[in-house]
Amino acid sequence: MALFKNDEFTEDRWRALPDGEAAPISGHVIFPFDWWLEERQAFDGSNVPLGLRIEPGTKLGDIAEDIKRFSVIALVFPKFGDGRAFSLARLLRDRYGYTGELRAVGEVLIDEIQLMQRSGFDAFEINDPTTEKALRAGKIPGVRHFYQPGLGAEAPEGTRPWTRQLTRN
Repeated sequence: MALFKNDEFTEDRWRALPDGEAAPISGHVIFPFDWWLEERQAFDGSNVPLGLRIEPGTKLGDIAEDIKRFSVIALVFPKFGDGRAFSLARLLRDRYGYTGELRAVGEVLIDEIQLMQRSGFDAFEINDPTTEKALRAGKIPGVRHFYQPGLGAEAPEGTRPWTRQLTRN
């Protein structure tokens, strides 16, 4: 799978921890949520880069005190119609103040990437060949006018303050 970040494909230094494998002391591993809940004390006092994989329906309050420990949080989109990770992304950014890499994994499709970015995602694991081909060709569909606020550089329009226009720096 390819990692798309900062409008380009880049090398992924992170790997998911397979079931049953011991956690390496060097870090750069994305841990399953349940594993982290059971084994988090193994990294007390450690400064190695850690990642966390969160499935839809997860209660973020269970890890509220740990969130700042993670360099990467991967939120899972199990299928196209399941948008719960959008809500988790906004909660992580707004309520919990998470500033690290927020990665979309699973069913990441080209037509949702702009909305994922507006929700707080800044990295995307691309498994879909059509999405990868479009991104490599620079064909990212976009909307210029929004009716709801989101993350990003936006300025209110003059006559209708509830309408937002995307501005690029």
